[in-house]
Amino acid sequence: MKPAAVSAVVLSATLLASGSAAGPAGSVSASAAPAAPPGTVPVSAPVYEPKHAAYDAVADDVFGLAVLSVAPVEVAAAPLPPRPVAGLDQTQMNNAAAIVKQGRAQGIPEKGLIVAVATAMQESDLYIAASPAVPSSLKLPHDNVSVDHDSVGLFQQRASQGWGSVPELMDPARSAMLFYNALDEVSGWQSMSVTGAAQAVQRSAYPGAYQKHADRAAEVVAALT
Repeated sequence: MKPAAVSAVVLSATLLASGSAAGPAGSVSASAAPAAPPGTVPVSAPVYEPKHAAYDAVADDVFGLAVLSVAPVEVAAAPLPPRPVAGLDQTQMNNAAAIVKQGRAQGIPEKGLIVAVATAMQESDLYIAASPAVPSSLKLPHDNVSVDHDSVGLFQQRASQGWGSVPELMDPARSAMLFYNALDEVSGWQSMSVTGAAQAVQRSAYPGAYQKHADRAAEVVAALT
């Protein structure tokens, strides 16, 4: 194709794509574009016609440029956090939800979920606790800071006592898993009181302290199951 023919084709396509109307005297309109010389092939500009809110995916190559229309992507809404009950704030309720979710994943019966939540209520007030005695815990996500030997996390477990690594003990789901694993090793825990089962796992200096949380823990578990 001769240069003059190419120029005519490009001009014609450009005017059609822009939808130019006739301008002032001396200007060239789309309808008045000069005809292409003999032997050239007319070029049509792409037409963009949206239909409602959804569009078909289209790709036309116009002089090497891709013209795309992409169907909109639907994004699922994030799940709402659990509504706090039993006097808990949102952070405490979120941590309780992690404990309950982990227990259900392990097939722990409701009594065990109540024991776990009551234990965390007593040990950490359902806040993920870091400790200055365990410097690495301060670098991990936590809700507050407390000092009780080298105890950390929701269940105040101790890496030095073989409970697990510090990152595991600071993670709500992992620390709950470790608690449930230990509870499962307690023979007859299902027939024990909440404080009896909790003490069998925690071996606290205050063995009767867990029972006062039993009713609130049951309310929390009921709201999450």
